[in-house]
Amino acid sequence: MMRSHSANHTEQLPTSTVETAAGSIRLYDSGKSAKPSVIMVPDGPNVIEHCAPLIRLLESKVRVICFDMPGFGYSIPATSHLHSLNQGAQLILSVMDSLGIGSATLAFSCANGFYALNAARMEPARVTSLMLSQTPSLVAMHAWVGRIIPRPLLIPIVGQIATWLFRRKLITRWYPAALPRTANVSSFRERALDAISHGACFCLAGVVQGLTREAMPPMDDMKTPCTMVWGGGDPSHTVTDPLSLLHLVPHAKVITFKDCGHFPDIERHTRFSALLLEQVMRYA
Repeated sequence: MMRSHSANHTEQLPTSTVETAAGSIRLYDSGKSAKPSVIMVPDGPNVIEHCAPLIRLLESKVRVICFDMPGFGYSIPATSHLHSLNQGAQLILSVMDSLGIGSATLAFSCANGFYALNAARMEPARVTSLMLSQTPSLVAMHAWVGRIIPRPLLIPIVGQIATWLFRRKLITRWYPAALPRTANVSSFRERALDAISHGACFCLAGVVQGLTREAMPPMDDMKTPCTMVWGGGDPSHTVTDPLSLLHLVPHAKVITFKDCGHFPDIERHTRFSALLLEQVMRYA
């Protein structure tokens, strides 16, 4: 079930809401067409509008769907949603079902990349290719959480309360930790803070608690084409091995954007869009 709504204070794109088992999912859809489909999600606290420049570069050649994951942006999570690998993968497939999309390329980033990988494992015929940004192995991500995420956020209930109370401070501190010194931190931060001011979610504790309980399932038979883009200037990942995911997806191609940080898809949207379109057209 989908309902449309008009732009509010933080919106620049027309969006709709899809009701799923994971909650009410806010999404942008460039429209039904015979073009190949690309599905992407922002890496919270980024919201759909952070992706607008990338979307504009893509939508003349592909159908673009961009949605906020449950608990981020304006996607309100169901109380039963625990950010597990299977719930995340099922959500992706549910959104595709709601929009009548048989198959698509998934362009997901950071922890969201694990949900995309699991969706490709579960329904390989529906995921034509993967474009993952700043997604290391889940083991490496667990280590990253231990270094970067304040320990109280890992404690159930305590973490959720702390995230809500200090959400603006967490967002304010995150972007300088994720972006190179040369980046325009304020443009990222102000859009995220504006969204929070108008009711956006930031369930950071929920997703880190959910994924620290998880281990990636075997993917020995998964042959989905995959490109992994790594931002080499990400201060938060200075000790993370950008090749760590290759043990799970050994056929993947790894490309490093040395001049950007945690969000190569939106920091270098022109370069990223060219790579993504090349991949989509190759496997469409």
